[in-house]
Amino acid sequence: MAEVPVVQILFAPLDALLLDCLRNLKSEQWELPTVARLWNVKDVVAHLLDGNLRALSIQRDKYFGAKGPESFEYGEMVRWLNNLNAEWVHAAKRLSPDVLILMHETTSPLVSAYYESLNPMEEAIFSVAWAGENTSTNAMHLAREYTEKWHHQQQIRFAIGDDTLLNAQWSKPFYDTIILGLPHAMRSVHSTAGTKLTVIIRDAGSWNLECTIEGWRFLGETNVQIDNVLEIPSDIAWRLFTKSIRPESVIGHIRVEGDREITSAALSLVAVMA
Repeated sequence: MAEVPVVQILFAPLDALLLDCLRNLKSEQWELPTVARLWNVKDVVAHLLDGNLRALSIQRDKYFGAKGPESFEYGEMVRWLNNLNAEWVHAAKRLSPDVLILMHETTSPLVSAYYESLNPMEEAIFSVAWAGENTSTNAMHLAREYTEKWHHQQQIRFAIGDDTLLNAQWSKPFYDTIILGLPHAMRSVHSTAGTKLTVIIRDAGSWNLECTIEGWRFLGETNVQIDNVLEIPSDIAWRLFTKSIRPESVIGHIRVEGDREITSAALSLVAVMA
């Protein structure tokens, strides 16, 4: 079965890894391009800082300074968030790397302390829309926040050729979370009840799903014949599911067996608001 991973105690050590990485960046590495398209390493660092500041202001302090989107329709939310992110990154270009590091050193412990204080079973301030949830528990909200911090730090490390975060200690909670969005991503695929799919992310795990009359759902371990298989290397999967690369560009690097409509729907999972 797929379950929400427990991540509350992982934020502080994950941020410690980020700060260690940033303190050791050479001046030219701050300007390296990343898979975040228009953002270089310094821009991604600034975006992570924005995440800290918004977590403290909006989530902890319940201060909503910026006017929200006109509606909570998914596309409108994505446009609003993209504009909000771009505004901050543009303004942060005037900040030096040392100032960005200082602000991360100041805000990261505060964010970790706030996240550790939350009751995992209470309703979260925001739902996890990419998983199809209208309301979410804090456990799911925190898991989503972990994926945000993980994948943006991974963008930085990927740019400098560092694979530290691909270690299962750090990557497994990321994959265990984003995979929870699969039933929602596959909601438009109507197959025969009982049809099964296995998704394998090498060095991270495997997950079984079954089509039912209500939609797709996760299964536990099964000895039943699996109809469809999708196997993806870990170093490709994180970029694919955060929309840094698209499915058509990875076909030659993954294993696909069975119904292409089903496997294509699984490949379309996007576990970020994008």
